[in-house]
Amino acid sequence: MKKYIYKILFFTSVVATLVSCEVEEFNDLNNAEVDAFGENLTRGDLQDLVGGILYSSRVRLGTYFDDCGVIGREYYRFSGSEPRFTGDLLGREGLLLDNNTFYITGPWGARYRTVKNANLILGFIEGQDLSAQFSNAELTGTKGFLKTFIAHELLLNLNLTDENGIRLDVEDENNLGPFVSKSAALTGIRALLEEGANDLANGGADFPFIVSSGFSGFDTPSSFLQVNKAISARVAAYQGDYPAVLSFLDDSFLSLDDSALNTGVFYNFSLDQTDIVNPLFLATDGLTAANARIVQPSFVTDAEAGDARLDKVVDLGTTISQDDLSGNFAVFRYKTNVDDIPLIRNEELILLYAEANINSNPAETVNALNIIRTSANLAPYTGPTDSASLTDEMLKQRRYSLYAEGHRWIDMRRFDRLDELPIDRPEDDVFSQFPIPLTENQ
Repeated sequence: MKKYIYKILFFTSVVATLVSCEVEEFNDLNNAEVDAFGENLTRGDLQDLVGGILYSSRVRLGTYFDDCGVIGREYYRFSGSEPRFTGDLLGREGLLLDNNTFYITGPWGARYRTVKNANLILGFIEGQDLSAQFSNAELTGTKGFLKTFIAHELLLNLNLTDENGIRLDVEDENNLGPFVSKSAALTGIRALLEEGANDLANGGADFPFIVSSGFSGFDTPSSFLQVNKAISARVAAYQGDYPAVLSFLDDSFLSLDDSALNTGVFYNFSLDQTDIVNPLFLATDGLTAANARIVQPSFVTDAEAGDARLDKVVDLGTTISQDDLSGNFAVFRYKTNVDDIPLIRNEELILLYAEANINSNPAETVNALNIIRTSANLAPYTGPTDSASLTDEMLKQRRYSLYAEGHRWIDMRRFDRLDELPIDRPEDDVFSQFPIPLTENQ
């Protein structure tokens, strides 16, 4: 086990990018094992390399979620050592988002690091004859798994930069592709997911590697194909292509059952010294402004009476303040520092299903929304069923069901409602996107 973890960390460090898409040269780092991957990839090597993907995909997740949660006015991120959480991210007194600061360079670089790792593995697979080690189906399924991960990581970076776009083509670090628009990026991500889906469909019965417990139930090519389709549904929703959303959901793990809300794929964490703990957990006992996630007050005041989803926050019994911001509830979405964080789960899929039916089948939208409401101990929806009213209700349910999971800011942006987010100080601003990191040197 120690050797396995060591090799995961070894691989992650070797292929680590800088904060841009450039990669470090590693041919001269006395790491012959890395060059050997491209010449004689074994089953054990592939296991270690996929482990590297699962490791790097969790790096800087906390920063990503704080970016979305703070700008989306879900919570304040108080820190005694980092004033930019309450300054830059909230646009205090004319402050703008910096293109050379941790809140964009950190998650941006981490996501492209995973993309680079996955592309390297694809290169190892495609650059040699592996017929003695793997079946063709095993290699095809592996490609589908990797392409799905690449697409997901690219989507997270696009969520931050939005209309500023991303690089899609980063396979050759010496010849990076250009930045493409948001529309082109979504099209490219969706196409990559469809490539991955085709590979997974032809990937045989099993992967030639073991994944973490966060993939329980989705750890074979055929079952992971449902995850690929679920992510594709999210992308199609971002494109406003609702017939495609419904089509992708048909092939996903969508279940219109309130007992299956948490079915999905998750990032895992542990207390092992070589692993990562959940970056969003903070103990609420003795919480101070030196390190806290304090709920934006309207999340509590806007909630319907009896909404069980308020268990995602906890009343501190006192007010915590910093930088003219204050609140007496703390984020308690995760109860321990080893709780899983969802990559995608069924509650989101039900809400995507509700969204996709608003203009074509409002009765089905109400049915889906009521599954969510009932699970939260709320009475069924009895409001108007015109598109505007159902959109309001759908966004409200997404706000509470997906709290602190990185969706609120993106949802309000894609429905052109950023101006409805609360402003807590007179000079604050709500940003729509992050700048491209300075290190990209466009």
